[in-house]
Amino acid sequence: MPRFAANLGFLYPEHAFLDRFAAARGDGFRAVEFAAPYPYEPAQLAEKLRANALECILMNLPMGDKSRGDFGIACRPERRDEFRAGIARGIEYAKALGCPKMNCIAGTVKEGEDREELRAVLVSNLRLAAREFKKAGLDVVVEPLNTHDVPGFLVAHCADAVEIIGAVGEDNVGLQCDLYHTAMMGDDPLATLRALRGSIRHIQFADVPGRGEPGTGTLDVAPLFAEIDRMGYSGWVSAEYRPTRATSKTLAWMKQ
Repeated sequence: MPRFAANLGFLYPEHAFLDRFAAARGDGFRAVEFAAPYPYEPAQLAEKLRANALECILMNLPMGDKSRGDFGIACRPERRDEFRAGIARGIEYAKALGCPKMNCIAGTVKEGEDREELRAVLVSNLRLAAREFKKAGLDVVVEPLNTHDVPGFLVAHCADAVEIIGAVGEDNVGLQCDLYHTAMMGDDPLATLRALRGSIRHIQFADVPGRGEPGTGTLDVAPLFAEIDRMGYSGWVSAEYRPTRATSKTLAWMKQ
């Protein structure tokens, strides 16, 4: 069975964020991730991890201001300086929390824009991030997001992300394969795992549609977990779903 982690940005919404660490540990998780640590001081989060004997396995680089429509800034030519500042900030948090990798969210394409130009900006920014992260002993992952939930997202398919990773050309850059986004784009999650196994550095899941816990939709996670074992993947597999009831009551998939 894979090693499961809890995404605290999604799981345990019945608790305040800083109380979710203890809740996750109480349900048997040994590792957690979260997209946005930046509202909290690094030392504050590090203490929550230490007190609950948890590993922090993934965070996102700064993604801009979601309230203003940002969903990542790495492809935005007018946000290069902000992205570069975010690299330094991300490294600061990763070191403080002992987090080995960070996720880069590409951003969206506006109407009439040249996708190839934005792709070139993304590659350039990822190359810079990868080199700075390598100095710090860290990895970077690239996550495709489905265009139903995030209209206009630049990198929507895992195969697209792998092409971009190849263009970056740094060995500490890999694919974050979110099985929910994969299925929402109409791609076969099982086939994706098999085809791209050499590029995958992190895996997440939720049921489809609705992004609830396994059993609330049509995505059968059992064969996916079995394939993850067969492919020899030794990383973490993170639950990143919206619980339909108290999170502790949605964990049958893990207990099985």
